[in-house]
This record gives sequence, C-alpha cells and structure tokens, in this order.
Amino acid sequence: MKFKHLSILSLFVILFSVCTSETAETVLDDDNDGIANSIDNCPDVANPNQEDTNNNGVGDVCEIITNNKIPCENGFAGVYPCDNYDLLLHISLEDLDLSASNPLNIEGNDSWGWTDPITNNEYAIIGLNNGVAFVDITDTDNPVHIGNLQTRTVNSLWRDIKVYNNHAFIVSEANNHGMQVLDLTKLRDTNNSPRFFTADAEFTDFGNAHNIVINEDSGYAYAVGTNLSGGGPIFINIQNPKSPVLEGGFFEGGYSHDAQVVNYNGPDLDYAGKEILIGSNGERFGINEVVIADVTDKKNPKKVSNISYTKQGYTHQGWFTEDQRYFIVGDELDEYDGNVSNTRILIFDLLDLDNPKLLSEYFGPTTAIDHNGYVKENTFYLANYRAGVRMHDISNIANGTMLETGFFDTYPDNDEPEFNGAWNVYPFFKSGKIVVSDIEKGLFIIKKK
Repeated sequence: MKFKHLSILSLFVILFSVCTSETAETVLDDDNDGIANSIDNCPDVANPNQEDTNNNGVGDVCEIITNNKIPCENGFAGVYPCDNYDLLLHISLEDLDLSASNPLNIEGNDSWGWTDPITNNEYAIIGLNNGVAFVDITDTDNPVHIGNLQTRTVNSLWRDIKVYNNHAFIVSEANNHGMQVLDLTKLRDTNNSPRFFTADAEFTDFGNAHNIVINEDSGYAYAVGTNLSGGGPIFINIQNPKSPVLEGGFFEGGYSHDAQVVNYNGPDLDYAGKEILIGSNGERFGINEVVIADVTDKKNPKKVSNISYTKQGYTHQGWFTEDQRYFIVGDELDEYDGNVSNTRILIFDLLDLDNPKLLSEYFGPTTAIDHNGYVKENTFYLANYRAGVRMHDISNIANGTMLETGFFDTYPDNDEPEFNGAWNVYPFFKSGKIVVSDIEKGLFIIKKK
C-alpha cells in the first residue's frame, strides 16, 4: 500500500480501524460457543457442533419445529377413533376453499393423488363442491396448499378426479361441466400460492358425468354416468392429454355408476391382453349388477357377461385384486335401505369372465354405508362414510374371507348408515401416506404405524 501522501496520524487511524474491525468480527460470539456470530447458524443459543438436520441454515437447537402428527394411542388420534393408523395432517374445508362463498356451504367429495416424477413430491388432490384443491403433502409438517381449479360451470356435491401422464382429469354432475384437464407440473411453482389455476383443456362432448375412469396402460379415459345414451361408459382417447378425442362408447350394459378398466392379464386366458371394463351398474329402482365388457376395439365393444346378487340397494363401485382374479364390490344403499344390518362387501370370483360367480359376502363391524374401495397389494382400503376408512387383509380372499386390520374414523359421532364422513381414500403413494377426503371435515393424511 502507498501511504506517502498521508500524515502519520492518518495512517495510525486507518491501521487501528482495520485491526479493530477484524478483531470484532472474529471474537463476537454472543452465545459463547466458540462460533463467531457471523457464521453461527444459531447465534443466540450455544451449539458448538452446528447441527442442522434439514440443512436449511438454521441450527436444530433454535429452530421452531412444526409437528402435525397425532399418533394413534389407546384407540384415539386426538378426537378421532383409530386402530393402527396415525394422523399425519388434517386440513379443513375452510382452509382449502379459495372462493368467496360462504364457508358453511363448502363440502368435500372425491380425492386422488399425484407423485411428481421429477421431484418425487407427493400431492393430494381433493374435490370440493366448487372445484378442486391441490396440496403438496411431501412434508406433512409443512404442507403447501398450491391452489385450486374452480368448477367449470356451477357447484355440485359430485366431482371425480383421476390422473394420467401428469395431468388431472376432472368431471362433475354439474350441468354442462364436461371434463377439465389440468397439467399437474404447474404445481411445481409455489409462487403466489395458494392461487387459482386455469384448465389446460376443456372437453365438452358430454355435459355432466358422475365419474371418470382411466386405464393408464392404454391412455383411455372412460366417463360414466354421463348424460349421453343412458349413462353407459364413453371412450375418450387422452394419449395427448390436452387434446382429448371421443372414440365411442358402450351402452349395452345400461347406466354405469363407476367402473375399472384394465389391460387384462388375469386367469382367463381367453381374454389375455384385452382391454376389459368392469362396470358397477347401479339403478335406484331397477337392475343392479356387475357388467363385464371387452372394450379393446373402441368401435365395436362387446358385452362379456353380467352378474347380480340378492338384497340389492345400489351397485356402487368395485376394484380388482392385483392378480385380477377377484372383484370386490360395494353396494351403497343396502345398509341405508335396511336390506342388511352391517356394512356389506361382495366378493366376486372372475376365474371365468364369461361366467362370474359371487364367492362370498363380508360384513363389517359397523352399520355404516360403504362407498369407494381400492386394493393395494394384499390390503383393501374402504371409505366407509361415518365409520371412516377401514383397512382389510385380503391375503386369504380365495377362501372368501377378509379381515379388518385397522381403521381411522373421521366421523367420531357415530357409525349410523347416513351420508356423512369419509367419501374417498387414495392409498397408492409409495411413501405409505394415505389420502382421505371427508365430506364435512376436508383432507386427512394418515399412515400405518
């Protein structure tokens, strides 16, 4: 450094200031843990080892931790009866609603899930009577309500959602609603959350629909219970998700309330490799049955068989076991109408698709109405309205038996056969998180202990 133009006094002042500044920066250590304040990740609390478990720059000893988990202990998770399943997160309908509507009028309905293939983040998708809400539940202690997609026309209690190729497909009983398509990769952007989304496509070849089914292996959606041709399934090519194309329908089996469609690899070799639809075809005061169809050729679908059962109320929804041998079906109104005393689940043996047989009936421990059920590995997950969500071991289903192994009751008041409580359950996240949508209480995330 060149100081020849400075006085001796000025030079002394400069050197003193530099030394004093460096010394202060080095020794300032308010918590006396040997770590200077300037680099201490928690300068007010001694933490010489600088532990930072989540690597967010804030030391563990001074970080405020949010914990939404309520473990299931002694039969309860907080106020909710439970067995073998903990509550990880609960978000009320009021907190999920972004509209200006009266929160007392908000109701929940269907739900589904999406795992981002790039980030592996997990998202809960929950239907409301005025639209759909999207929540990042990767960290249930720090969930992020990303935003909502509003109903295309008017409000409706009935809304249904499925996911294919990183897009959500949404239908409703609302008049002229059609099918909305939303690109779910938009959920990666959390700026200005929660916010309203705009649909990426709107399919209006039908008006209302009760449900939507997607075969992810073929890239086809099947809207059921529509206003077209008696409500039988209609075929929609969604291989290009933002440009859906109508390709026909199957109307021989009558109105279909719900269905499952698979590329068949079950025990009946006559249909190996075919695209098989199994419809739960309920009618309030008519024929209630399970109808099987070959929909491989969209221009020429063929009915394979049908089967009914006694003490009918309303054939509502069903799901294959993973080996595609057995089909587990719920009748929504048999408990409500008094045809049976407790929750009844029907187990059909589909060894021969041309000749399905009723194998057995399972009766649950409560009088609640069964709604939507799904199979993952050897567990059958049932949204059971006022009895919450019930889990069943089906490893011995070949002998016609199911064994309840746990539950989480989102409606603690009672288990009467009425239309309140758990509407749907989504059990397919690899993490083991389970999404439950409740009509009155919103979104629950639970997990096996």
